[in-house]
Amino acid sequence: MSAMWTQRPGVNKPQYGYNADDRESASVAHIYGQNIAAAESMTAAAAPWGWSPATLKPTADQELLNGINRFVIHESAHQPLLGKAPGLTLGPFGQWFNRNETWAEQAAPWVNYLARSSYVLQQGHFGADLVYFYGEDSNLTAIFQRSAPGIPAGYGFDYINADALIHELSVANGQIVTKSGMQYKVLGLDPYSRHMSLPVLRAIHTLVENGAVVAGSKPTDDPSLADDQVEFEKLSSQLFGDGSGVHKVGRGTVYAGQNLSQVFSALNLKPDFDYSKKGDDSDMEFLHRKLASGDIYFVDNRSDHDEAVDATFRVAGRVPELWRAETGTTEPVSFNVADGRTTIPLRLEPWGTVFVVFLKSTSETSHANQKVTETQVTTVNGPWNVTFQPGRGAPSSITMNDLLDWSRSDDSGVKYFSGVGTYTKTVQASPEWFRKGARLWLDLGDVKNLAEVTVNGKELGQAWHAPYRVDATSALKPGANEITIKVVNAWVNRLIGDEQPGATRFTFADVKPYKANSPLLSSGLLGPVTIIRGNAK
Repeated sequence: MSAMWTQRPGVNKPQYGYNADDRESASVAHIYGQNIAAAESMTAAAAPWGWSPATLKPTADQELLNGINRFVIHESAHQPLLGKAPGLTLGPFGQWFNRNETWAEQAAPWVNYLARSSYVLQQGHFGADLVYFYGEDSNLTAIFQRSAPGIPAGYGFDYINADALIHELSVANGQIVTKSGMQYKVLGLDPYSRHMSLPVLRAIHTLVENGAVVAGSKPTDDPSLADDQVEFEKLSSQLFGDGSGVHKVGRGTVYAGQNLSQVFSALNLKPDFDYSKKGDDSDMEFLHRKLASGDIYFVDNRSDHDEAVDATFRVAGRVPELWRAETGTTEPVSFNVADGRTTIPLRLEPWGTVFVVFLKSTSETSHANQKVTETQVTTVNGPWNVTFQPGRGAPSSITMNDLLDWSRSDDSGVKYFSGVGTYTKTVQASPEWFRKGARLWLDLGDVKNLAEVTVNGKELGQAWHAPYRVDATSALKPGANEITIKVVNAWVNRLIGDEQPGATRFTFADVKPYKANSPLLSSGLLGPVTIIRGNAK
């Protein structure tokens, strides 16, 4: 088990050391034949009670990219109190994930997303091109604390230590393999591995003689005084020559002093995943699982804006499908096949993810589905009737002529409210909206932090991350329609409100992470609320 710590769950910069920590644990699982890699998850030290599924999702998705596929959610068991919320904490840190969270009753879709994603990524074997030896002098989190290893984007890799390199790797059909079934095309040597013991150098020499491809810097010295230095120099020279160039040894090859981009190019090894970048801030990452009967790719948009790209996968002869972990649904996608790779159009929302799955065999090299088009048919304006969860200091109900951030209200009960606020409104639907084969979406615009939607008494589910929309096709009808939107925010504002001079206290907590002048969090239904008509996929 590893731990994925981050200063701020959600929209955060890469945490290189912790990414390496996670990937090392996943690499151990891959090399030794375990399909599960678990991690204590979302153990952050800032903004307690301040997160929602939407802000936690990017952190969880990064763990999935790192190879973690079982979440041990921090602090889920430590809450004995009933009727006192938000309650007790475990130390001064953590995402306190328990029944006293404001959105505990709405947590099912978020937990289902984690469960479905984890299950899919426990199937088959990890798809990797590279096994990466990081040396014997230090641990991964220290070596890669401030930067990632120099591995080109689009190639899957595992880390390996000296013991596994010596005892677990062999060569079959020109591939570096393990007894567990992993296959790698290249053994990469990190610059940190130049201080190399003789047993490791012997193991690398044996792999190369048997057909392995090795890339990296020539070892400079042996840190062990017990090793035979003459043998060390002999093997090092045989493999790496003067430290540069391409060296054939036995059936294998050593690319001495060359970076991995050069080596992959020399091997004509195209990226396992690639995409058409729209700008310098485009950042899409992937993880590949290989099945006996197909391939699974997890693709993640690691940016705060929509991405519409052409995504290319090193797979041919199989039909791609999109699998949505949020809903458990699948959908077809257009594709083109060329040079042994399949390209699809892919659109992902900010921090959005999707599984691209190749299972069904096909001889087609091109297939086009109907393009999805969308038209806004109306904007749902006020007034809105809003009722508030009792016992949290807010009035029982208010009328909002325009959608307003609760934290900017002149009413202190609304300003400092935390919990469930329920918006209701009657909307008149024109018969023109209802065209044959069309779908109608209720788009909530911006929501802080998640919403449950009901139309005409029919529950349409939750919107817990962007885009905050639900499919309302089955519930809307021409004429009058009653729309109900339950919105849940975080505990932060009520905790701050309870610290105001002379305030009535509505919360109980054994720590006080917020002061009276701490910044409030944006809360409520911010909109704009619109109804979108689209053609069926």
